[in-house]
Amino acid sequence: MAQTTAQVSEQEVSVAPATVKADVLDQLLKPEVQEALTVLVDQLPRLTEMMTLLTKTYDLANKVANDRVLIQDMVGGIQEVVKPLEEKVKGYASAAIEANDRADQSEATIGLFGMLKLLKDPELQKMLRFSQAYLDILSERKKQDHL
Repeated sequence: MAQTTAQVSEQEVSVAPATVKADVLDQLLKPEVQEALTVLVDQLPRLTEMMTLLTKTYDLANKVANDRVLIQDMVGGIQEVVKPLEEKVKGYASAAIEANDRADQSEATIGLFGMLKLLKDPELQKMLRFSQAYLDILSERKKQDHL
């Protein structure tokens, strides 16, 4: 009985590849499969070129991702750009806080002549020019949105 079971198993194993081969041949005999294969064979040079390019791109990306020196250099470069901006923002923030504190402590009244004197201040002029340009841009954009 054990011998019969072993023989049946061997026959199933030998029949299975034959069935798979028959299925593949049946598929290959279909006209749409043959047409697809023809198109595929015609495109093989392009596919090879694309795969070569993809492989090179993958290799480059892999090298860049694993290159610790390059990563550190990139991080250092980004920090060099961000650090001056960070310092400016901190400077503006501290100036705004200090100005708010001074304004809270001061009880001085600014009259008409004080306002005229302030209008000559170069920083105020710069701020007024910026404000005017900003308002002009907002006005232009608002007109474009309504068109």
